[in-house]
Amino acid sequence: MPEAAWITTVEEGEACGELAAAYAQAIDKATGRVAHIYKVHSLNPRSLLAHHTLFRTLMFGPSPLERYQREMIATVVSALNDCPY
Repeated sequence: MPEAAWITTVEEGEACGELAAAYAQAIDKATGRVAHIYKVHSLNPRSLLAHHTLFRTLMFGPSPLERYQREMIATVVSALNDCPY
């Protein structure tokens, strides 16, 4: 298994300004937390927002694929990459 990368991140409670605004858009309504996959962008809030926009477009935008099909593709890709997400 590849070695995990160590990326400096900012927690929600420490975020201010542009990052706090980006976190507010990316927060998971069910958990009240920002996913780690977004927090890796915490030193660059614009990239966090771009990532979040891409995710929302892929998972919820117009597509010939149903939502469950998109989730299945994401699950298989994560499994193939030994990703815990």
